[in-house]
Amino acid sequence: MAEVKGPAPEEGVNVNVILRCRPANTQELAERAPQVIQCNEALREVTLYQSVGGKQMSRTFRYDKVFGPDSKQERVYKQAIVPIVQEVLDGFNCTIFAYGQTGTGKTFTMEGGPRNSVDGQNLSAEAGVIPRAIKQIFDAIECNQVTDSSVKVSFMELYNEELTDLLSPGDDKDKRLRLLEDRSGVVVQGLEEMVVKNAAEIYQVLDRGTSKRRTAETLLNKRSSRSHSVFTITIHMKETTAEGEDVIKIGKLNLVDLAGSENISRSGAKDNRAREAGNINQSLLTLGRVITALVEHSGHVPYRDSKLTRLLRDSLGGKTKTCIIATIGPSVVCAEETVSTLDYAHRAKNIRNRPELNQRISKTTMIKELTTEIDRLKLDLIATREKNGIYISTERYEASELERAQLREAVMKHKAEVEVLVTEHTEEVTALTASHDAEVMALSRHKVELEQQLEEASSQLAQAQVWANAPLRQQPALSSRQCLQVENQCCMVIAHRTGHCILLQAAVPIDMLM
Repeated sequence: MAEVKGPAPEEGVNVNVILRCRPANTQELAERAPQVIQCNEALREVTLYQSVGGKQMSRTFRYDKVFGPDSKQERVYKQAIVPIVQEVLDGFNCTIFAYGQTGTGKTFTMEGGPRNSVDGQNLSAEAGVIPRAIKQIFDAIECNQVTDSSVKVSFMELYNEELTDLLSPGDDKDKRLRLLEDRSGVVVQGLEEMVVKNAAEIYQVLDRGTSKRRTAETLLNKRSSRSHSVFTITIHMKETTAEGEDVIKIGKLNLVDLAGSENISRSGAKDNRAREAGNINQSLLTLGRVITALVEHSGHVPYRDSKLTRLLRDSLGGKTKTCIIATIGPSVVCAEETVSTLDYAHRAKNIRNRPELNQRISKTTMIKELTTEIDRLKLDLIATREKNGIYISTERYEASELERAQLREAVMKHKAEVEVLVTEHTEEVTALTASHDAEVMALSRHKVELEQQLEEASSQLAQAQVWANAPLRQQPALSSRQCLQVENQCCMVIAHRTGHCILLQAAVPIDMLM
């Protein structure tokens, strides 16, 4: 269903960036690896200590919020995520995604540990952003903050630059999804949306999709995500205007868990795992280039270089409110990757989005659109049951054939136009060629005539020279007319021999030739 957007604010808002540092893991504690990260939550600063050329140096980064190794899931959620989910309930589109090196706690932050709750009412301390956001949404619905609503969810995975639906039936688990673009933005063709009525149902859907997600053990992480995942919650909420009209407002929350950037030499990835890591790093590299282009206000932003950046296009520089959770490790072992993450997150702070409140849709309009959709699906169902050779409704088949016919007509029209242009240019070239040939022939004839005249003049000049050199008594008597002719012919020969003329003897006076 197309959504009409309201006017965008001129100034825009910056992307909200949160930095979270995990505690030292078992291996780091066993090896007594030095700690190089210091978090100051009050000042929202992170200091990185490095040894460069034998000298101790430090760099300090500032973010919107900073959480140290001792931070708990509940505090991170309440201080950083609750306002964002509330904006979804107000009718905005929002995105939350985690970024960082593999093994730094992205999936733990987004999904968390065991929920220890079937109905979603009492979550465990380890529950992450996704289950807590679900609980907040349904708590708002149940406490009458939202009087009448419907909730839909979708769950997809990007693995080796291929999109798959994590909620599709078992037979379609390998079905590839296509990315399309229309006026409203990027659309995933064939992605299944499921309607859920309560938190318990949505947790079941989430668990089913998570179980299909690709993970593997590496030297850096026992359960390393080998793909990016996007869990989307769409809420349709009814409210009544001051005029008493029922309208529907729409809010959308995208919860993105990115696979971690990975140093193959340290993670021990080989064969398929190495190829996976290469694809992950390539997509994250493209994401970094997009962020750099947006911060530097480049004329070209390479969204289309990766499916990941195409999916996040509206979240980076678009009309969505975005929160990035950057995760890092505290030890010197991963200092190089930590520096990269800190720089990446610091650049991302300067991206400005222009969020728009989704336009309210009248209840009548929405009911009409839903009724049309139901009628279309009924026709498809009847056609499938009858199995009359066309597994879609005749109406849709005819519409598709009409569209194809229109495309064929357009192609034939363009082909005819091209042929006309070719014919016109061919005729023009033929005419120019004929004109050029005629001019060449005329010049050739003129050249022949000039050569004949030159030859006659040369003959007469030679005769005149003989007369001029002969004794006076042997010279034939010439009339004045003949003298003028000889003089003219001499001038003509000299003119045609410019640059190669010979020195003639002095002209004989006319009175001597009389």
